[in-house]
Amino acid sequence: MGKLHLFDMDGTLLHGSAAAVEISRLLGLDREIAELERAFAAGELVPSEFAQRACDLWAEGLTEPLVAAAFDGAPWLAGIREVWADIRARGERCAVISLSPGFFVERLLEWGVDVARGSRWPAVPIREQVDPAGILTTAAKVEIADELCARYGLTRADCVAYGDSMSDSALFAAVPTSVAVNADHHVSGLATWAYTGRDLREAYELVATSW
Repeated sequence: MGKLHLFDMDGTLLHGSAAAVEISRLLGLDREIAELERAFAAGELVPSEFAQRACDLWAEGLTEPLVAAAFDGAPWLAGIREVWADIRARGERCAVISLSPGFFVERLLEWGVDVARGSRWPAVPIREQVDPAGILTTAAKVEIADELCARYGLTRADCVAYGDSMSDSALFAAVPTSVAVNADHHVSGLATWAYTGRDLREAYELVATSW
C-alpha cells in the first residue's frame, strides 16, 4: 500500500521561521512582520487578513529576485531533498501544503516534491489586492489532502502528516499517522511521534522504520 506524506512548510521544513519572515527580513521589515505573526498566532487575524497586511508591507519593494534570495537564504532543515527522493523511490508520494504564498512554496517543486500547494497571493510585484478565496486555511489542508488521496487512489488512512503548529491541527486530527516537528502544544498532543532538531531525515526515519 502506498503512502502520501504531507509536509507543512513554515516552522516545519523552515526551522523557526516562515516565508513571510524571510521575505520581510530582506526588506528591512522585521519588526512589522513580527507584529503580524504575533497577531495571527493570537487569533487576531484570519489568514486572508494576514496576507493582505503582508502584501501592503511588501508592495513597494518585493521583486522576483528578492523572493529567490529569501528562499535560498532561508533556514531549511537538512535532508529535505533526500527524504523526498527516498519517498518517491519507495513508490510513495509527497506534498507540501502551506498557508504561505504559492510563489514561495512552489519553488520546492525543484527539490523533488510531487505537489507544492500554497495560498494564491497576488503575483510579484504586488499590484493587486488579496482575493480571500485563494488563501488557504487550517481546514483547507484537510481538503487538499482528500483531493490528493483521490488523485493517487489513496485514503486518509494512507497519509502521514508533518507539522508544527495550529495550522496543522485539523490535518493531524484527520489522519492516523503524524510527526510533530519542532512543534508547539497545538499538535504535540495529537502526534504519533515528536521530533526536535534540524534534519528532516531524522524525523522521517521515525515513520520509515515503522512499516
